[in-house]
Amino acid sequence: MAIFKVFYQHNRDEVIVRENTQSTYVEAQTEEQVRRFLKERNYNIEFITKLEGAHLEYEQQSEHFNVERAE
Repeated sequence: MAIFKVFYQHNRDEVIVRENTQSTYVEAQTEEQVRRFLKERNYNIEFITKLEGAHLEYEQQSEHFNVERAE
């Protein structure tokens, strides 16, 4: 399993505005599994990145680091 950081907008029908970008963390096997897990939400996904090494350690220090698990 890996942890992915997902950057998204809350409404898939709106134009992406950087200032409105939100993020969440998902534990999954692949990026495709992350997309399937979030499909039912009305998110406009901008970017998904796999977190590893120092980048993961840095993100884990954030008070907003709350990982959802894709089933």
